[in-house]
This record gives sequence, structure tokens and C-alpha cells, in this order.
Amino acid sequence: MFKTPSNKVLPRQGDPRKFAQHGVVLEGCIATSDLPRIAEVAENSGGEVQVRLEFKISEEKKKVVVGTASADLLLICQRCLEPVTVPVESNISLGIVWDEEGANKLPPHFEPWISGEGMADLYDMIEEELLLSLPAVAYHEELCIDSKLYSSGKPVEVKKERNPFQVLEQLKSSPKS
Repeated sequence: MFKTPSNKVLPRQGDPRKFAQHGVVLEGCIATSDLPRIAEVAENSGGEVQVRLEFKISEEKKKVVVGTASADLLLICQRCLEPVTVPVESNISLGIVWDEEGANKLPPHFEPWISGEGMADLYDMIEEELLLSLPAVAYHEELCIDSKLYSSGKPVEVKKERNPFQVLEQLKSSPKS
């Protein structure tokens, strides 16, 4: 098995099918500046993504890649609009397929990675997995703004209006004669 040290830069290109046949394990890092969509979302593109990929043949005789990609990304807190460091980790579990037909034949615990013949861009695949793992909203865990700013100061009174369907609801719940 081929294994790169974790302080090495992960290769950008690779043949996922050959890697799976040979049981290749890749470990390394990628500069977030090399992932343009991640760099666009993050405030600082000076960080690194730690990656471990294991290419293999699954129990179902499918070529797959499993592993992890993790990074500490500097995002904007949606409460105070200041930078916040958010740990993002993606558990990768992909079946390597040629097309949509092959994707439909994968076991449910594998997502499809549609890869053409020959070399594939590993950075694109890792970037896609990290984007899917981003939180919907980034915010500081501790209270970052005064809680008084959350309300207008006066409690809002909600008036319950008459529901025009209330009569139907009563008819539905009454026993039939």
C-alpha cells in the first residue's frame, strides 16, 4: 500500500479506479487557497485542510473511497458579523462510478462520485464534500452580542383571531349519529 505522510501536500490528480484496485491510502494537507469555493466562503484562505483518503474495493465489490477531510475555517458570525473559527469535518464515503446508471447501482451507504476515465481532480471532490459539511449558519458558541438586542423591549401580544374552519374541526371530531 502507498501512504504519504500527513505533513505532505496531497496530490491534486489521481486515478481513483487504479487507486482502489491497489488499495492506496493518501494522507496529506491542502491549502484552503487551492480550493476556490472554500476560499470564497472563508474569511481567511491561509488555513489547511487535513485529508485522509482510503481507496479500496468494498464488500459489495464496488470501487470506493472512504476517509475524512477536516479544517478550521474562519467564517462570519451571523449574530455579530465578526469572524469566528468553525471546525468543519467531512466523513467521505463515495462509490466511484462512470455515470448515473452506475450511481443508481451503488449501495445506499455510498454517495456517487462520477469520475471519467483516467485521472480525476481529488481537490474538487474534497472541496465538494467540505462544502456539504459547512454549517447552515456560523456563529460564536458564547453569547457575542447583548441579549437586549434580540428583542424590541416590549412583549408582543398575539391576538387569537377566530378561525373560519373551527366549525369544520368541531364537526370532524363529533361522533356520527
